[in-house]
Amino acid sequence: MLKLKDESEDEFQGQLEVKEILSIFEAGCKSEDEKKVGIEFERLPISTVDLKMVDYARENGIYDLLRAFAKLDNWEYVTDDYNIVGLSKGEDRISLEPGCQLELSLKPEENIADIKVKIDNFNKKINPILKKYDINLLEYGISPVSTYKNIKIIPKKRYHIMADYLWGILSDVMMRETAGIQACYDFSSEEDAMRKFRVANMISPFMTAMFANSPIRGGVDTGYKTFRGLSWLNTDTERCGFVSKKLFDAKSDYSFKDYVKDVMKTPMIFIVRNEKPVEILGKINFEDFLNNGFNGYSAKLEDFKLHANLCFPEVRLRNFIEIRNHDCANHGMQYSILAIYKGILYNKSALGQVEELLSKFSYNDIMEFRYNVPRSALHTKIKKHSAKDVACEILKIAQNSLREEGRDEQKFLEPILELTPYGLSPADVLLSHWNNGWNKDVNKMVKYLSN
Repeated sequence: MLKLKDESEDEFQGQLEVKEILSIFEAGCKSEDEKKVGIEFERLPISTVDLKMVDYARENGIYDLLRAFAKLDNWEYVTDDYNIVGLSKGEDRISLEPGCQLELSLKPEENIADIKVKIDNFNKKINPILKKYDINLLEYGISPVSTYKNIKIIPKKRYHIMADYLWGILSDVMMRETAGIQACYDFSSEEDAMRKFRVANMISPFMTAMFANSPIRGGVDTGYKTFRGLSWLNTDTERCGFVSKKLFDAKSDYSFKDYVKDVMKTPMIFIVRNEKPVEILGKINFEDFLNNGFNGYSAKLEDFKLHANLCFPEVRLRNFIEIRNHDCANHGMQYSILAIYKGILYNKSALGQVEELLSKFSYNDIMEFRYNVPRSALHTKIKKHSAKDVACEILKIAQNSLREEGRDEQKFLEPILELTPYGLSPADVLLSHWNNGWNKDVNKMVKYLSN
């Protein structure tokens, strides 16, 4: 048994074993009739008066909003050192991202329509308070006016540690300014998980291009269709991007264990003991921690869960598959995101068709494509192919799959079908208005996004 120098603050109960970590993922295996869809929906709280990001502590700010909504709809507080940093109700969660972005995480549902009903009901309940406090939850990928220098990080300890640690020239932009949509899907076995995980990684940059929705930042055209996407490309590449090059090899036998090994190689930021953070700040990775401990602390399963949560790849493996790369969307496109993945990941024939479609692209092709997408979205080339043409094929496969399923969920693709075949993303629509009828007026853009 591994002995550490100082066990006074961290009673040693034996070495954490990899098999315990693997149990996290193995526990996610569900039967085919249990598969569901989940969403984590981030939105930007901006002032209806000056369009700036709403501060946590100001009068009628985000702290007051959470308190008022909890009282109205019987949600419970989630706190950090007595500060309210979120709300919970059953399996539904409201959490705050570092710059006060409000994230709604809903209990997974079998049907996308049920997710839409829950979001509509949530909006109906919170809208009177938002109106009273002059707050708009903007469904857009980046703060339209405020930039990170004017956005305070909320009083949540982990965010302050992350802000000091994360490197990359746009890490502050990512943390404080951006909002995204994460889509979550189940798997039935390790083999099924790895196949879906691989395909989700491969199509992720095409989805980034299709749903690019953050061209205007700080009141100006940035020259990028998704500045949010650019910010992630320039944030701590040791924990962002793709988990492994091996994923893109169709002959690879990438496994849960491989994923765990890759995550373990990532530098650690902190652990928690006695409800307080113990900073590590990249001095070791989790593999080192598992084998040798750190300053008298030994590895626990909760440490790995936290560490894995502090890794931010495009697609993250948990006891489900979490796909993270989409700008926040509106006008029904948030449900298009869910529908595309559902049509592909939950239909073996569709999954095979997408694998065949993307088989012509290597890891290097997709990496180069991913780096070019933020500027030109669907106008980007991958090898000699147009991103638009590949995206249209992905859409067609998803549409046919959903139609075959017989639940009428292909209707959720209608908003994106009005754009992708024409090489347009939501950003292209915004920029067309921005440079013409709106005369570069942020107020008009926000009004459009809020309808």
